[in-house]
Amino acid sequence: MTISTPPPAPAEPQPQQEEEEVLVPHQELPNGTQPMEVVPAEPAATVENQPTEDTPISRFTWTIDNLSRVNTKKLYSETFVVGGYKWRVLIFPRGNNVEFLSMYLDVADSAVLPYGWTRYAQFSLSVVNQIHNKFTIRKETQHQFSARESDWGFTSFMPLSELYNPSRGYLVNDTCVIEAEVAVCKVVDYWSYDSKKETGYVGLKNQGATCYMNSLLQTLYHIPYFRKAVYHMPTTENDMPSGSIPLALQSLFYKLQYNDSSVSTKELTKSFGWDMHDSFMQHDVQELNRVLSEKLEDKMKGTVVEGTIQQLFEGHHMNYIECINVDFKSTRKESFYDLQLDVKGCQDVYASFDKYVEVERLEGDNKYHAEQHGLQDAKKGVLFIDFPPVLQLQLKRFEYDFMRDTMVKINDRYEFPLQLDLDRDDGKYLSPDADRNVRNLYTLHSVLVHSGGVHGGHYYAFIRPTLSDQWFKFDDERVTKEDAKRALEEQYGGEEELPQTNPGLNNTPFKFTKYSNAYMLVYIRESDKDKIICNVDEKDIAEHLRIRLEKDREEKERRKKEKAEAHLYTIIKVARDDDLTAQIGKDIYFDLVDHDKVPSFRIQKQMPFTQFKEEVAKELGIPTQFQRFWLWAKRQNHTYRPNRPLTPQEEALTVGQLKEAANKAHNAELKLFLEVELGLDLKPLALPDKTRDDILLFFKLYDPEKEQLRYVGRLFVKASGRPQDILPKLRKMAGFLQDDDVELYEEIKFEPNVMCEYIDNRIIFRSCQLEDGDIVCFQKSPKPDTADQFRYPDVPSFLVYIRNRQVVHFRSLEKPKEDDFCLEMSKIFTYDEVVEKVAQQLGVDDPSKIRLTSHNCYSQQPKPQPIKYRGVERLLDMLIHYNQTSDILYYEVLDIPLPELQALKTLKVTYHHATKDEVSVHSIRLPKNSTVGDVLSDIKSKVDLSHPDAELRLLEVFYHKIYKIFAPSEKIENINDQYWTLRAEEVPEEEKNLGPFDRLIHVYHFTKDTQNQTNFGEPFFMVIREDETLSSIKERLQKKLKVSDEDFSKWKFAYISLGRPDYFEDSDTVATRFQRNMYGAWEQYLGLEHPDTAPRKAHSANQNRHSFERPVKIYN
Repeated sequence: MTISTPPPAPAEPQPQQEEEEVLVPHQELPNGTQPMEVVPAEPAATVENQPTEDTPISRFTWTIDNLSRVNTKKLYSETFVVGGYKWRVLIFPRGNNVEFLSMYLDVADSAVLPYGWTRYAQFSLSVVNQIHNKFTIRKETQHQFSARESDWGFTSFMPLSELYNPSRGYLVNDTCVIEAEVAVCKVVDYWSYDSKKETGYVGLKNQGATCYMNSLLQTLYHIPYFRKAVYHMPTTENDMPSGSIPLALQSLFYKLQYNDSSVSTKELTKSFGWDMHDSFMQHDVQELNRVLSEKLEDKMKGTVVEGTIQQLFEGHHMNYIECINVDFKSTRKESFYDLQLDVKGCQDVYASFDKYVEVERLEGDNKYHAEQHGLQDAKKGVLFIDFPPVLQLQLKRFEYDFMRDTMVKINDRYEFPLQLDLDRDDGKYLSPDADRNVRNLYTLHSVLVHSGGVHGGHYYAFIRPTLSDQWFKFDDERVTKEDAKRALEEQYGGEEELPQTNPGLNNTPFKFTKYSNAYMLVYIRESDKDKIICNVDEKDIAEHLRIRLEKDREEKERRKKEKAEAHLYTIIKVARDDDLTAQIGKDIYFDLVDHDKVPSFRIQKQMPFTQFKEEVAKELGIPTQFQRFWLWAKRQNHTYRPNRPLTPQEEALTVGQLKEAANKAHNAELKLFLEVELGLDLKPLALPDKTRDDILLFFKLYDPEKEQLRYVGRLFVKASGRPQDILPKLRKMAGFLQDDDVELYEEIKFEPNVMCEYIDNRIIFRSCQLEDGDIVCFQKSPKPDTADQFRYPDVPSFLVYIRNRQVVHFRSLEKPKEDDFCLEMSKIFTYDEVVEKVAQQLGVDDPSKIRLTSHNCYSQQPKPQPIKYRGVERLLDMLIHYNQTSDILYYEVLDIPLPELQALKTLKVTYHHATKDEVSVHSIRLPKNSTVGDVLSDIKSKVDLSHPDAELRLLEVFYHKIYKIFAPSEKIENINDQYWTLRAEEVPEEEKNLGPFDRLIHVYHFTKDTQNQTNFGEPFFMVIREDETLSSIKERLQKKLKVSDEDFSKWKFAYISLGRPDYFEDSDTVATRFQRNMYGAWEQYLGLEHPDTAPRKAHSANQNRHSFERPVKIYN
């Protein structure tokens, strides 16, 4: 085993909420609780430098051989020890119900630890790229482990398609290398921690991945002038917080000011128009700040607080270009709400401002075209006209890495002062138009911190609410007091040195990168701080808002009190005939009543039941002598029916005793049915005696014409009697004529399927196996000539329809957030019936051209793979996602029938013309057993060739390099065009006639700066002769690429192997540098170094956007 000690544990734990992909495999994902076979991991594993029991941090390396042959669902590593605790890595080699490698850190001995154990760790998990270490995939997070959450990590760590592709470097010789870095921290007991009591402030609850929003909201709230302006935004008592951003923000700020515990942000995010998926999608706090400011600025227009955003946050700078040799200057004034400052290459905030106003010289090829003066040498720069009272500095911790084509986080050390003087050096940042009477001296108010990497992490804020010496850390629900060092120095980032464990040895100190660092700074101008840090009290809050929120607070206190006293009370739910009449045929169809919608009584357990009857008499107006209560019972077939009346002995008990005696299932509530007999004047009558021969039946009436089921009453029948004896009463209850024929059915059950059986009128009730609480449904007997008139002619068919009916919301796959139309269907519809209904709705003649895609209930998005033709049997199968049922399906209308499409392979191929500067993209559809030769033949029929006999080839291009030339005989079924580009081109004649000493080499374009070397443009092949010099090759290159002499003279040429350039002189023989039969031929090439003049991707629009995000949007 081998030693190493990466980053040290922070002084206090971070909250459990993480980015949306951090999930606990057993508890968070469906099917996770099912037992799975766990096979101990056999692969070799090492812990770098075997740690001692008290080592708080370590790196563990796990080498897994023969990964593709592992056939178990999950695999554990060997156990390793960090901080005196036993850990192991858990992976799902085929994904935890996703198409990604799933990987977690697991507490190895969780099953034998004492009750109530917890431990907190910051950790990272990595899959090592064994070809290029810089492409290693690493993700960081932190978690407080417990018996309930003993493993934590990433369900979607990396696509399986990437992992199992040998050319990508993550699986070499079927071996995968996994690394875990674990830092164990001291666990503080925050269960009993009271933020309000300890600090005077409360936190915000995390909805899943909203820590970035919480840190920004706390910062804005603690700018009292801003809070006061929000309170003064006009709202009315009729507004709903979930539909009004101003009211939702007012409500949130009020609760932060007056609540004693943490506050939910759900009302606010609902007012943004966000759904659950938005709340689990981590965004950029800087972007949210801009979007929210713009939205509030718009909402404040036309109100007494119009202009507040500008007054607080708006500054102005001047962009200028000044000619050196002639008298000409161009200026443009621009406003800003925040400033983006460079971190890379800058030591501190002052260095960033120096860089911001740095003068750029426009000369040589880059001269400025001045009006009337032509091209001139000039100076270009930015100076500030004025700074705002509240200065928001966004630190560019995230930048785009052109070499890797991805965003990276800059963790460099970057200092920021407690006091910031922007008048320094005689006002070098200020323009000549700036008001020098304004003193631009700022004091630090808040520091927003990002902990983690580019793929996500955690946000929190350090704030000085009153600008005193005391700092507070706002970390979601928890608020703690902190010293200035924690808020400032420890958030500078950079590297930190780990103390040596053996000081006597001359070891090289181990340094590690600090992944927690400042991301946004808020400064308040000294001369404005009394105005900004103002007093905000109840008189600033609208009366309707105070009343509304006070009622909410009182209701919350009432519920809290009820919860605390719940053990002293019993909830009794009393159902009557009125409830059955109101619900059956409207809210419910099966059984008799929904107990959540009947009168509820909260009764002290010590109260005698006879006294409870008096309470019922007062509440419902039914004298106690006319009340008879029945107990409900859950039957084995999962129906819930009145079972028997209470005995006199039971009525003599207290409410608590009765609940315990009658409630064998230990439910929290006591459910009763109140039997009352009413006369013609609707006044209560004396109750009939019930004998052992009496059966209480409940009756529902079905009307096939109206497709209506309703409750019509109950009757006592004699067990020895026959159904035909009660037909006159039923006809009267239903309003039938006395000579109408009636059919009776018993509603037996509805789970999992409906069971409703015909009752023979001539058989006695006892033989029909009817008992107290049973339900009889009846209807007029359908006449032979009317049976086909109704969709559901009898009770059983109607109940089956009700049990399986489903309203499905259909959305176009191109617009997955918008409902297009709704259709009422049956869950037992076949695949063919479903697509036929959709085709009818869309006016499509051929239902087989409809392709459907199921809904992912967790991501609220379409599933990646569509439903195959007749790939499921029933509609229900289309709607079920693990243990949840959706009501959404997505549709596409295809140009050919789906069975035909499924038999085809579709490839997107880019064709490069041999003689013209033309590129065309073609979608090729061929049978799956076709070859690359078939693809090329198809392309030949669609493009213009340089000559009729031209030979084509197909290449695989990835990141501007050619990785493969496909053999014409290769099958297309396994070719993937999602991750790399397929390029078709003519084979040049010179390549067909290679001499014995000729070489075919790769030629790529690249550009280089002080930091990176990046490929760009279209790669190509070139034939070089054994003795050919660079000078000769350059002539052919210039002619091929059609580059002007002036531009081509600036190009450089290098032999590049594994990313390292070795530059040629014109007299060098090029072929001698190239090795023959080198593995990974794409990694040795002739590099053409020159500027990339092609339009770039729009990465610079937002320098700090995470690569995995979708934009922040506030919809309302």
